[in-house]
Amino acid sequence: MLLQEKESGNLVEILDIEALFSPKETTVKGQYQVGEEEQDPESFEKRKLNFPSGESLPQCWIDTNYKSA
Repeated sequence: MLLQEKESGNLVEILDIEALFSPKETTVKGQYQVGEEEQDPESFEKRKLNFPSGESLPQCWIDTNYKSA
């Protein structure tokens, strides 16, 4: 799955989909999709990512208390 880093606009390939869907995880492993060579995996804060369309990630992926809000 590709997401976009809000600050830079760079695309990030998410390597751990289960961590992305889990509201208990605040970070997710991914790789920048820039240049011709594959980038090293890094940890990304989920709150700093969104969909390439500009839409925010669902609250249930980010906030463990999303039902009580």
